[in-house]
Amino acid sequence: MGKDFLYNEIANGIAGQIRRGVLKSGDRLPSVRMLCDKHAISMNTAKRVFQELEAQSLIDAKPQSGYFVSRLPYLKLPLPEVSRPSASANNNEPDELISKVYANMGNNDLTLFSVGVASGNLLPLAKLKKEIIQATRELRDGGTAYEPLQGNAKLRRMIAVRSLTWGGNLHENDLVTTNGGMNALSFCLMAVGKPGDTIAVESPAYPGTLRLALSLGFKVMELPTHPITGIEIDALKKAIPKINLCLLVPNFNTPLGGCIPDESKKEIVALLSKHHIPLIEDDIYGDLYFGPLRPKCCKSFDEEGNVLWCSSISKTLAPGYRVGWVAPGKYKDKLLKLKLMHSISSPSIMQEAVANFLATGKYDNHLRHLRRTLQDNYQNYVHAIAQYFPEGTKTSRPQGGLSIWVEFNKGIDTAELYDLAIKQRISISPGRMFTLQNQFENCMRLCIGLPWSAEIKSKLKQLGNLVKML
Repeated sequence: MGKDFLYNEIANGIAGQIRRGVLKSGDRLPSVRMLCDKHAISMNTAKRVFQELEAQSLIDAKPQSGYFVSRLPYLKLPLPEVSRPSASANNNEPDELISKVYANMGNNDLTLFSVGVASGNLLPLAKLKKEIIQATRELRDGGTAYEPLQGNAKLRRMIAVRSLTWGGNLHENDLVTTNGGMNALSFCLMAVGKPGDTIAVESPAYPGTLRLALSLGFKVMELPTHPITGIEIDALKKAIPKINLCLLVPNFNTPLGGCIPDESKKEIVALLSKHHIPLIEDDIYGDLYFGPLRPKCCKSFDEEGNVLWCSSISKTLAPGYRVGWVAPGKYKDKLLKLKLMHSISSPSIMQEAVANFLATGKYDNHLRHLRRTLQDNYQNYVHAIAQYFPEGTKTSRPQGGLSIWVEFNKGIDTAELYDLAIKQRISISPGRMFTLQNQFENCMRLCIGLPWSAEIKSKLKQLGNLVKML
């Protein structure tokens, strides 16, 4: 086993125990020498393990005493409960609430904790502008011509190369480009399902996905979901006779930010494949990991082409460019027919610009900075929540992504909180948006994609004071 792999494996194991609460705040960790003896590693490798855990703010070093699990506030705030949705399909969509919240998207006069994207201040805007200009020069007819149906060949090739980082082995011919991530999901749903079919999803889940499924005539079954390890496999097993397809966000799903362990991903893929149930995998947050390694995808374990792997740059680079893609496995022909009917082609200039950005290494450099910023933001947010929010507040412990899920005591109505907050120019996402059932009324999602500042801290303090008024 390579030294780098071993050090990452040990660090990830300890980090997981801390995040799951197995190792608690203030617990003493083994010494460097004890770690060496336990894992048969060198002193330098053991020191790298502790350095990585320190970099993630999970442990503190005390001179002459050793290493201890950090006493950061987020380790003291309890986790939200495992969700327990009804076992039957529901379609009780909170349409009015969703429309009210999304009407504020793009309103720069508000503090938009409600919009789950990275702020433009965290994106390489100047570099992207140069890539757009370069793309118009390089493309035939300045980018005005139609792309091939499958999409820009250079972009597909770069996505295929990058699949190696998560255990994939894609070829450019395995991929189809789309007009953003939602377009990819829409094509997948239409390719593998039909009106009246039942789709299994996590609970809570992204409102856009729930609304999309309903608009296509699907019945939606929400399944119990753990805030750290994701969907509960036993619940999925029980649902098998009732579902026709499954849509999951295994890596840092919104709003919880949990990550399904690799062994569970493998089990889910095998289970669904055995019962001929297609799995649509939305991996839009996979590149936004806080740890040392990008997590694997369900597609990593797909041997039969039953997983339709979707992603885009909407959460990592440029939401407005609408550049997405899908590796549809054995459903490729169906998906291409749908794209021909609904889109014909994808935007040439945007795809070429993104392909060049990926090819030059600029994307990886940007991601390193963005991930570090989001992890710092998460810790700053939770510091503020622990300081200003009422006693009994629970928060998720995202291992990546853009969201924190906040759960208040029963009796707190976050739809009512939204109305109070908007008067103070603060927009939040009430928890009821993330379900088709009557649940999560005492929860909310906060986006951590805004640059941390004294103003953001002040807005969180205001929000905490409003909660105390309810």
